[in-house]
Amino acid sequence: MGIKGVAFDYGRVISYDQPKDTMEKLAAIAGIDAAALESLVWNNRSEFDRGTVSGKEYYRNLLRTAGVELKDALLQKMLELDVNSWSRVNPDTVKLMEDLKAAGIKIAILSNMPHDFLSMKFNDLDVFTLPDVFVFSCNTGWIKPEKEIYDILIEECALEADELVFFDDIQKNIDGALASGIRAFLWTDADQGRRDLAGLGLLV
Repeated sequence: MGIKGVAFDYGRVISYDQPKDTMEKLAAIAGIDAAALESLVWNNRSEFDRGTVSGKEYYRNLLRTAGVELKDALLQKMLELDVNSWSRVNPDTVKLMEDLKAAGIKIAILSNMPHDFLSMKFNDLDVFTLPDVFVFSCNTGWIKPEKEIYDILIEECALEADELVFFDDIQKNIDGALASGIRAFLWTDADQGRRDLAGLGLLV
């Protein structure tokens, strides 16, 4: 079957990576080592993305494991720094999305994303006006690479799995999509994304 829909991850695909000094700034607020904080952040992110804890709860809980207690105002400052660090959108990815949309392809975002990012940024970033379908982990209770979130994507797009392409920067998320029958590619940049699509007969 031909490709009728293309889904994009958000972080490091639609957006740039966090600025390199993000962890140092977060660690300075928390008063702990940046490397230790980075490990805590990524090893405890799942429930934040799943939507079961708020951003302040997420930071409060992970800092407690390091023996740190912060007031709400500082937790909020960490949360806002975290959210803002993911708000720099890559114009090359946006151009690919625009070109696909102009070609009649359905556009989707499939992302592990917390409620706090959506509440702070969804209405501020123009890229969110492009997709036809949004599947955010915090709204589904499932996170990539769990099978259920890919099933939701397929259902929301109203397409067959092999009519969909998915781009993500993490291999296990690609593997999850492939296991669900979606055609998926590890993202490096928009130029490679165009080449991957061209290999499926979709020239944009």
